[in-house]
Amino acid sequence: MSQIDEHDRALGRRAALIIAVATILWLLLQWIGQQHGWSAQVALIGDLAAIAAYIYALALVWRIWRRKSGK
Repeated sequence: MSQIDEHDRALGRRAALIIAVATILWLLLQWIGQQHGWSAQVALIGDLAAIAAYIYALALVWRIWRRKSGK
């Protein structure tokens, strides 16, 4: 297995971990906020942080895909 394939696998695992952790933390923040009656602004901050994590993971996956497609 080449070193590039191993690097791509590591990036794929990182992207998957980022998506999983962001989703779990987002759900947890939503639940805690609902239990404690936090304002919508706090929920919005959590939403924006989750979206940022998803965009970063998408960028990682895009990089892997572009490298594999030979462009």
